[in-house]
Amino acid sequence: MTRPHSFPFVHGLGAAVLALSIVACGQQDATAPSAGPAPADATPAEPPTPVAPDADASDEAGPTGFDIARLPVSRVPLGEFPYFSVPEGYRADPLHTKRLNFGEAAFWVGDRFERVEGKVYATGIRADRDSGKQFSAPEVARNLQHVIEAAGGVEVASGEIPRASRQDEAIETLMRQYHTEARCWDDDPVQTFVIRREAANIWVRTCKSQRFAGLVVLEEEAFVATSRLLPADELKRQLDAAGRVAVTVNFATDKADILPESTPQVEQVLRLLEEDASLELSINGHTDDTGGAAHNQSLSEARARSLVDALVAGGIDAARLQARGFGQSQPVADNSTETGRAQNRRVELVKRG
Repeated sequence: MTRPHSFPFVHGLGAAVLALSIVACGQQDATAPSAGPAPADATPAEPPTPVAPDADASDEAGPTGFDIARLPVSRVPLGEFPYFSVPEGYRADPLHTKRLNFGEAAFWVGDRFERVEGKVYATGIRADRDSGKQFSAPEVARNLQHVIEAAGGVEVASGEIPRASRQDEAIETLMRQYHTEARCWDDDPVQTFVIRREAANIWVRTCKSQRFAGLVVLEEEAFVATSRLLPADELKRQLDAAGRVAVTVNFATDKADILPESTPQVEQVLRLLEEDASLELSINGHTDDTGGAAHNQSLSEARARSLVDALVAGGIDAARLQARGFGQSQPVADNSTETGRAQNRRVELVKRG
């Protein structure tokens, strides 16, 4: 919301794809992040074998426009996520790179944005000063397009996103978690590719500006809930033992709106307070360290107030509750990992008095 040198572009595409790269781009494609050079006697990979779409795929798309089911399925062998890296002579800046085991991004498909969840890699691309190369947006874009299409990707949108669409507040908020150099400026041209796979579809967004280019790769992945509902009696047990308990209350991205999925947990907090009329609580909001400290402080305070308001709306006397925000100042886990950041984004109930 890292590697100063170049790597093989697509793991597993082999010598055949690299040879195509030289013809199409006038230079050897960059090498991929984690694979190393292919063995000298490596057997060339089979060329892309897309599967023909359904019989009616030749018909025009309906009123909804883009339909991923109309794209051919690619069975081109791929290596490890994120599959693609920067061209030779360029670098992905670690300060402008974000990796999420589970995240969300918006992809422009020509008539609307598609919000997609899964594993995310987002980075900004600049010329590597040590290589002496000057930045060329067309060179980066052509290299990326070549290797994505060699992997079975289909371009579904290209060009500047219409002003009215890119001013969608929800989309702006969602994409703000990624560095500007990964998503470029609002009026910079973008390309969206989709690699339709039998196991998991892969979405790729590239963009180019005057001095940098951006790359966002997302592999679709279903959300798996790892948190659990804490019933009122368990909340009481932990409060009696430790004086505080963390509860899973989910909010809209970068906002204080409580999501409907958190209603059952809020109801258990209500029940806790109803069953013990003498209990007074401080509702403490916490964030991870993504974004500025001042912003996170305000956000944590607003989220704590939202939960207090929900409890008061449920019939609890406001005098029994206090809303406090601590921003990113009290982490309970390592903010360098997505798992740690998820643990730091929390609401705690703390006994008063």
